[in-house]
Amino acid sequence: MAYLKPPWFTRAVFNKIAIATGMSNTEKLTVTRRRSKQRQEVPVITVDVGGTKYLVSTRGESEWVKNLRADPNATIGSTAYVAREIPEQDRQAVLTAYREKAGRAVEGYFRRLPREADHPVFVVTRKG
Repeated sequence: MAYLKPPWFTRAVFNKIAIATGMSNTEKLTVTRRRSKQRQEVPVITVDVGGTKYLVSTRGESEWVKNLRADPNATIGSTAYVAREIPEQDRQAVLTAYREKAGRAVEGYFRRLPREADHPVFVVTRKG
């Protein structure tokens, strides 16, 4: 699967600022790394479609995507969720809503990775 690796500045500086400030509608996603079992924290933009919350990977098969597939338990902000990846054929409405919400900030990723299969999408459900 395709992946657009973020540059050093994004990983080392921008992501930390985005997590701390919530800029551009970002929220902190915390997942468990599949090898080290350490926490991984990344800024994400969630989108609600029909009252259901979704996560979208604009960069493709990122580390957080692989980690979430290995352990579907995640925290967004301070709320615990369980994630389930949705199949490619069910992604269009979510990707459309996501692009409308995230705006120009994500358009370059969708130009470079134009196929729906390039963008893993997870439905997230609050843990009971």
